[in-house]
Amino acid sequence: MSSVSVSGLFRLLRTAGTRGLFLMLPVGPRHVTTHSYAATIGTRAADYPRFMSAPRPAHTTQATQEYLVTLRNLIASGQHATVATVARRLGVSPQAASEMVGRLRSEGLVKGDSRELSLSTSGRTMADAIFRRHALVEWLLTDVVGMGWAESDHEAHRLQSAISENVESRLDEFLGHPEICPHGNPIDAASARRRPPGVALSSLQSGDRATIYRITEEAEEDAGLLSYLEARGLRPGAEIVVQASSESLDAITLTGPRGTATLGLRPASLILVVPGKADAALFHRLPAG
Repeated sequence: MSSVSVSGLFRLLRTAGTRGLFLMLPVGPRHVTTHSYAATIGTRAADYPRFMSAPRPAHTTQATQEYLVTLRNLIASGQHATVATVARRLGVSPQAASEMVGRLRSEGLVKGDSRELSLSTSGRTMADAIFRRHALVEWLLTDVVGMGWAESDHEAHRLQSAISENVESRLDEFLGHPEICPHGNPIDAASARRRPPGVALSSLQSGDRATIYRITEEAEEDAGLLSYLEARGLRPGAEIVVQASSESLDAITLTGPRGTATLGLRPASLILVVPGKADAALFHRLPAG
C-alpha cells in the first residue's frame, strides 16, 4: 500500500485526477486502499453532484482569496472588519490593505468604507467557496493524512487553490459532505443558519458542564492555541467540566478528555460551547472506510 508526502500530495492535487489521489493516499489514521476508494468514491465523475455555489473565476488571485476569507472570518467572529484589522490579520501595511480593499470594492466584492467593511453577496459567496475548499483539505489532512491542526491549517492554505472542481466534489463526497471545518466552524452561510450559536467558554462558572462546539475563526489564527487545544483533546464534541474561573487571575481551568487544561479568559472567549451534553449530530465524523 503506497503513501504520498505532503509535497507529493500538493503536486498530485495540481496534476492528477481524484482517482489517482485516493489510490495513492493510504496514510494517517484513516487508511484508504484501492478497495475502499472504489467502494466509497466510485469511478465516474458523473456519480457526484455539482455542489459549488458559485463559479471560480480564473483571474482570482491568491491575494484576493486571502482578503475575502480574512473579511469573512472577521465578520463570522463578530469582530469589526476594518482596513486596520485586515492589515493586522494579514501582516501587511494599512496602505497596502487599503489599496487591495479598494480594488475589491471596485470589483463589487466588498462594501463599506475603511471603518466598517462587509462582503457583498457575490463576495460572501466567493469567500464561502474558498473557505469550503480550505475546510475540505483540512479534513483530508487531519483525519486521513493524520496531521495536526496547526500544521494542516498552514498546508491547507497552500493546497486550497490547487484543487479542481472535480477533485473538490469528490473530496466532499469522500469526506461525507461536512457542513463544518474540523474546528467546528460552518463552511458557508447556509450551514451557519442551520446551526445554534453556542456560548463563550469564558462565560462558564465553576461546576458547569458543557461540550466544545466551535474553535472560532479568530482562534484558528493562533497556531499555539490550536496546538494546545488539540493536545488536551479539546476538539468539537469533547465534554468538559469547569473546575474554576477567575477574572482576577484571568484564567479558566477545566477537565476534559485528556485531563486538566487552563486557558486565559481571552482565548477562552474564542471557544464556543454548548451547555451540557450536545447533540452528536452537531459534530461531523468521516464515514467509516
